[in-house]
Amino acid sequence: MANNLAISEVARVFGLRTSAIRYYEQIGILPQALRKSGQRRYGETVLFRLAVIQRARETGFTLDEIRELFFGFRPGTTPPKRWRELSRRKLIELKKRMERLKMMETLLKRMENCQCDALDECGKKLLPRFST
Repeated sequence: MANNLAISEVARVFGLRTSAIRYYEQIGILPQALRKSGQRRYGETVLFRLAVIQRARETGFTLDEIRELFFGFRPGTTPPKRWRELSRRKLIELKKRMERLKMMETLLKRMENCQCDALDECGKKLLPRFST
């Protein structure tokens, strides 16, 4: 399958737009495609790389974090070590996000029970130094 896939075929495999694949090339997380008669042609290694990119995106990694996954470690760093380091950081970030979401849920539930006649009254209650 050496460099036999057109960009449209690769895009179809992953449910991506061809512009996404070109963008991934532009930012360096995909290698530049070989050209055959002016068309981009891809081999199976690009499919493998895109599979990793897609899984990383599904688990919330940003494109910068994906770039770090591929290029941000010393040469020879094994994939498990790379995933562990990035996953550890992402889990910390996720925990903070979940705490924030829980706080938002609590506040929304309190707001459902609002008894104020005007929004200024709500504001007054929210600013403790003005509350009576």
